[in-house]
Amino acid sequence: MKENPLRSQSGIPILLLILGALVACVLLMVLGVRSQSAGLVILGLFSGLLLMISFAGFYMVEPNQAAVLSLFGKYIGTAKDQGLRWNNPFFGARKISLRVRNFESSKLKVNDLEGNPIEIGAVIVWQVVDSAEAVYNVDDFESFVHIQSEAALRAMATSYPYDQHDEGKVSLRSHAAEISKHLTDEIHDRLATAGINVVEARISHLAYAPEIAQAMLQRQQATAIIAARTKIVEGAVSMVEMALDELSKRKVVELDPERRAAMVSNLLVVLCGERGTQPIVNAGSIY
Repeated sequence: MKENPLRSQSGIPILLLILGALVACVLLMVLGVRSQSAGLVILGLFSGLLLMISFAGFYMVEPNQAAVLSLFGKYIGTAKDQGLRWNNPFFGARKISLRVRNFESSKLKVNDLEGNPIEIGAVIVWQVVDSAEAVYNVDDFESFVHIQSEAALRAMATSYPYDQHDEGKVSLRSHAAEISKHLTDEIHDRLATAGINVVEARISHLAYAPEIAQAMLQRQQATAIIAARTKIVEGAVSMVEMALDELSKRKVVELDPERRAAMVSNLLVVLCGERGTQPIVNAGSIY
């Protein structure tokens, strides 16, 4: 089922024409009564009845809205002309909004790729692009969008780990752009049959489930501490190496291996310590 554009008549001229014809029918019936002509009265009543039925052909179309027209269950076409419109009075008109809409899914509890229970939610921005598919391919396209979006969110969440443990590996928390694109494509594939275009889908809520949140927080803190310590040690080693090279190059002092090792140890303690060190001044000879 594909959308079939259908032209409609402007409603205001038709409305004026019908009102004028109704006035003519009334005058015809008055003339028939005065002339005692039953034929004129019947003609006026019958014509007035047909004109009253024609009022059923009027409908209003707002900007970014479409009217899906059907005749006794058969799809006729879709009218998108704005304003007061008129078509066959026996056409049924169902109005569909073509505006961009969005909704926030409920917080779903799922397991990520590593089996950790997490809570996840998303904001989905969508729009009807084919009114015929939205009306006739699914029973309730709005409910279809909500259910399929949450199903796609569940499927996507199980494809990635919550956090990045290996360099270059995509995770839910660290790669927002990649996750958003995957989620958008996943939802779009599921909603294409209903004439829905997914404009954007982004994660709005992401957290570990309460039962493991404390343990995973400790794990994250430990990972952060290890990473910070690694950087500190790398910097300290570089600074010690630079200090020894400069002392040797400028011939400030000659150190034997034992005192060289002691100096390296002292510098590493100073550079890697969490607190400020207290220097001790040796007033005597170092030998």
